[in-house]
Amino acid sequence: MSKNIKLVHPRDQITEVISRIYKRGMTTTSGGNISIIDDNGDIWVTPSAIDKGSLRSSDIICVKKDGTIVGKHKPSSEFPFHKAIYEARPDIKSVIHAHPPALVSFSIVRQIPNTNIISQAKHICGPIGYAKYRLPGSDDLGEVIAEEFEKGYKAIIMENHGTVLGGSDLTDAFERFEALEFCARTILYGSQIGTPNYLTDDQIDQFEAQVPAERPEMESIEYTSDEVEKRLEICEIVKRSCQQGLMISSYGTVSMRWKDNDFLITPTDVNRWDIDLDDIVQIKDGKRETGKTPSRATWIHQEIYKNNPDVNSIIMTQSPYLMAFGVTDSYLNVRTIPESWIFLQDIPSVKYGTHFKNNNNSEIVENCTTALIIQNDSVIITGDKLLQTFDYLEVAEFSAKSIVMGHSLGEMVPINDDQVEDLRKKFLA
Repeated sequence: MSKNIKLVHPRDQITEVISRIYKRGMTTTSGGNISIIDDNGDIWVTPSAIDKGSLRSSDIICVKKDGTIVGKHKPSSEFPFHKAIYEARPDIKSVIHAHPPALVSFSIVRQIPNTNIISQAKHICGPIGYAKYRLPGSDDLGEVIAEEFEKGYKAIIMENHGTVLGGSDLTDAFERFEALEFCARTILYGSQIGTPNYLTDDQIDQFEAQVPAERPEMESIEYTSDEVEKRLEICEIVKRSCQQGLMISSYGTVSMRWKDNDFLITPTDVNRWDIDLDDIVQIKDGKRETGKTPSRATWIHQEIYKNNPDVNSIIMTQSPYLMAFGVTDSYLNVRTIPESWIFLQDIPSVKYGTHFKNNNNSEIVENCTTALIIQNDSVIITGDKLLQTFDYLEVAEFSAKSIVMGHSLGEMVPINDDQVEDLRKKFLA
């Protein structure tokens, strides 16, 4: 199963998460800091002025409850506000502060991103606070941030500075951090090509009500060599998706057909970065592997496999440039370069709620296209081999990115109908 975070030393938790943040381009060599308060009241925190791209466990500082500092470096210059947050909110056990570009964009125009832009973010992030500018590293900054946390917020936009988030543990804080930055990016990219549309609170409540359908459990399970191999493939693609920014901790489902209409699928409520072979759920004859809860989208995957015998793998995820089209009324025209159209053809979009089980879902499951966007929710990519399906996802995201980036240069000129017909004859006939 995914590792029990309580059994991972705070030093190792911090170095793992700061590495993820740095490699994903959400902080700089010198920027950002993370802390954890343990059951003794000691605070473990990143050091001051040490390269975030090569931080080791031995670099992490411990500030004891009595103020004694243990470690070979100075604690982060922002330590005062970490301490102030823990004093104000005993329920918070971990804090992340960083300067991710999209959230900094909001902080310098003094706005708060509306998390109703995608389905799950409001639930994960909660209401967002706003802390007025104060001198970095000062007690004044700690006071204004602590005041916001005292109001019940777990996520704060820091005026002309960045963001700070708290959680019940570091995994919880990181999921909130990642989801909030994703919302900010989606709003920014969507604003470049159109006007973002937001979900109502009622629509989000409907999404949250879509709990995983209670499936009967299997009486026995077999782990054949080919089944285990598929588990490994799924885990590798999920982690690669996270590393590439094509999936975030709190959202993303991957499945593979095993045999006939039986398949393997990722679980619900497991951090995507930490997913392991034993987390994967086997679905056989409509029953689930004992003791596990499959993704709430399991029924969609099941129906796609039943109705599309050539589909053997599915990725359902959120990636920022594709979702820019998913939150606006802009059409994603993948007639950008030959490869994009050959792989994807046209990408339809369906309304939010089409993916709810009690609705008519024929647009999603019948005559399944390679890629399909569900507004304000996700993109579904289908294919044969899982690596091929992942490639389609990358091509779709790259195509969307090119269109968003090119929008400031002028109107897109797509490949024309004659050129498309030539591609169809040569590659798809």
